[in-house]
Amino acid sequence: MSPPAVFDMLVVGSGGGPDETNLSSYLLKRAGTAWEDGIMAVEAGSGPGALNRLLRRNPKLFDKCYSAADIYSFVRCYLLSHAHLDHINGLVISAGSLSGPRKRVYGTKRALQDLETVFSDRIWPNLASWDEDDDGYKLLYSIAYVNASYQSILPDISIQTMPLNHGTNESGVYESAAFFIRDDPSQREFIFFGDVEPDSLATIPRSIHVWRLAAPKIPDKVSTIFIECSWPLGRSNDSLYGHLNPEHFKNELLALATEVYNHRTGTKTGRSPKPQRKRQKRNPVAMNDLKGVLTGLRVYVIHCKDELKSIDPDSRPMREVILEQVTSLMEPLELGVEILAAVPGMHIRPCFLIRSLSLFDLSV
Repeated sequence: MSPPAVFDMLVVGSGGGPDETNLSSYLLKRAGTAWEDGIMAVEAGSGPGALNRLLRRNPKLFDKCYSAADIYSFVRCYLLSHAHLDHINGLVISAGSLSGPRKRVYGTKRALQDLETVFSDRIWPNLASWDEDDDGYKLLYSIAYVNASYQSILPDISIQTMPLNHGTNESGVYESAAFFIRDDPSQREFIFFGDVEPDSLATIPRSIHVWRLAAPKIPDKVSTIFIECSWPLGRSNDSLYGHLNPEHFKNELLALATEVYNHRTGTKTGRSPKPQRKRQKRNPVAMNDLKGVLTGLRVYVIHCKDELKSIDPDSRPMREVILEQVTSLMEPLELGVEILAAVPGMHIRPCFLIRSLSLFDLSV
């Protein structure tokens, strides 16, 4: 007998640019419910136009023959990690045409304030409001509180929000967010990272706190993670602009593996790691001790940035290059983790599986 599903996800876009039809955008519902019962949009870089292209290639992408307009009318809320254009473009462009009930836009207070500068009647008409009673606006700003308990955002779906670093600018550290997205009845959840700077380059490391929160839950409660790897190998740290490359991706998963090992062995960890500017040893646990520690975990690589020439249909997508590089670095470590790349049009069905299997069952 097949185990019951937990979530049902459709990848609208998984890239980080420059192709405007493939930007961070994921549609999520609880398994066992119909799409028209309510959808959560995780990020909103691409939107109805990108979905329409996917439906032209595969009209049976959903369980019924829905149009892109139908699907986006079913969206009840958006969940945004930050307000960079490749994460909000689809929401902004389509906001004046959205049908269906008023839609909440969840993000950290800073992210929503940044989005407010776009809906300013200057860059774009003001189509969003902070006022619950202001029904004339299409969108309602709703704060996702960081470092707090879970908050319900849809029936039987809750999130826990953790702050991330996403590089620096003239104003200081630019913040992104990671979300633990939980199916409340089953208590199963997955982690979705917005754009993230390596802890080894950050002034104050933050990803480590996500890994420590996740460690006790892997793989029984958390068996799937979506995390970016924007650049291929060979790009210097100075030109990462608050993103990961395969080497830093590997180091972040080693940090997670170490936290899982420490949790299982009862090893105490410090409350806050020191900045890694001088390349201190990041993994004091012997590598042999980490073998197989992430068995049952599946990690999806997202937000790969194509070169402009590589978006030609005959060119190899950057996600394939990066996945190959990540895999070559990860396999010798024998952590037991499965690495895949998220692809537009991919239908991901998270499943409630037993230990050593993944939360996500995949079909394309």
